[in-house]
Amino acid sequence: MRPLPRTLLFVFSNLICLSQNIVEIWGLKCKCDICKTTNYTCETTGYCFVSTYIKNGEPAYFTSLEIAAFIAIPTLILCIVVGAVYFVHTSYHRRDAAHRHLRHGDDALEAPEHPLLNKGVSLKHMIEMTTSGSGSGLPLLVQRSIARQIQLVEIIGQGRFGEVWRGRWRGENVAVKIFSSREERSWFREAEIYQTVMLRHDNILGFIAADNKDNGTWTQLWLITDYHEHGSLFDFLGRNTLDTNGMIHMALSIATGLAHLHMDIMGTQGKPAIAHRDLKSKNILVKSNGTCAIGDLGLAVRHDVTTDTVDIPLNNRVGTKRYMAPEVLDETMNIDQFDSFKRADVYALGLIFWEIARRCNVGGIYDEYQLPFYDAVPPDPTIEEMRRVVCCERQRPSIPNRWQSCEALHVISKLMKECWYHNATARLTALRIKKTLANFRASGEMKVLFNDGALEVSSPKFFVLCKNVLYQTNR
Repeated sequence: MRPLPRTLLFVFSNLICLSQNIVEIWGLKCKCDICKTTNYTCETTGYCFVSTYIKNGEPAYFTSLEIAAFIAIPTLILCIVVGAVYFVHTSYHRRDAAHRHLRHGDDALEAPEHPLLNKGVSLKHMIEMTTSGSGSGLPLLVQRSIARQIQLVEIIGQGRFGEVWRGRWRGENVAVKIFSSREERSWFREAEIYQTVMLRHDNILGFIAADNKDNGTWTQLWLITDYHEHGSLFDFLGRNTLDTNGMIHMALSIATGLAHLHMDIMGTQGKPAIAHRDLKSKNILVKSNGTCAIGDLGLAVRHDVTTDTVDIPLNNRVGTKRYMAPEVLDETMNIDQFDSFKRADVYALGLIFWEIARRCNVGGIYDEYQLPFYDAVPPDPTIEEMRRVVCCERQRPSIPNRWQSCEALHVISKLMKECWYHNATARLTALRIKKTLANFRASGEMKVLFNDGALEVSSPKFFVLCKNVLYQTNR
């Protein structure tokens, strides 16, 4: 038991002193200046509250109500003071303990005896062990144990939902997305979607754990995922340029991830089709090998193939206005049809391809990074401004003429145009985009070079060694 704080001791000592001013006399007489007939005394069996003064010529006595108020009011004030002091004292200690816990983790909360939490098991191996079964993620007890052992290192991003931190778990980097309590629905929805059976994919951000933490004054909602040091595609393109090979490689990985989301896998261990609804460069992470992973599934919707219904999440968030499809902006989209959501995703994918293509360096020529419609709307456009530009004026991001002279840029510019058609049904599917880019990467004029030497890879040409024959693919 913790000792009482000094403030409480001070209050209790004052209470004792106050009680000493009221003398309780049992079986004795009290002095009474107005009791002439009894020799100025009166007998009492309790406290002596008799007034020794005359008011307007008549003896003055405390009424029952005045006596009750005399006792109740100081007692009430004292209780309020004691309660406030106790609350401040306990809150301080809880906050201090929570702060130490968030910064240094809590090894005592590790789930004992669980084979997945053996000291030698890495996160990658742990996840591979679980995804080989149901594919729905780690057991909840293991998730909570991991979350409570993470050390927060540095903040790496902020948004309307909260903050993103780089954390450490047993020497491995992880990303910790901390939602504010008012974003509980987004946190719950994203954790729910990430744990969908068979969702895990190289081009979908790897989910590790979800947990809620009470730090004494408010609740923090944690979502723990793989950490990618290059950050978001938005950040990466702002700092780097790409060659044509890197551009195709990156675009193909995003299309592959989106195609996997949109795909409905049948069977007992199947996966429902999922639409993202907030696809943009800030919600895509760049991996160390130059490919991408789609993240932020807080607005995603799933298709129930048995009932042909869409489970739209109950939260107040809407997608990013700049990336909204025309049918979303003018509210003509049929939300009862799941394909409508997939087509809106494809529209946003076309805008992302445009962002990537601008940073493609061909012969030392490339454009500075810009967001789509940077020259048509303000930095934070309203729905009305986007509706005017996209729906009424039917503007789309401009495509430079020089892109037509580069085969890779020509192919990707043709794809983006087919992604942002005003008529949603005319747009390509994510699977068709994936196949087009994959075929382009694999195609080209084949030159047979007889070579028994070692394999070398250079850009923009790819080499494949097969039975001592080196095939050179011009890109």
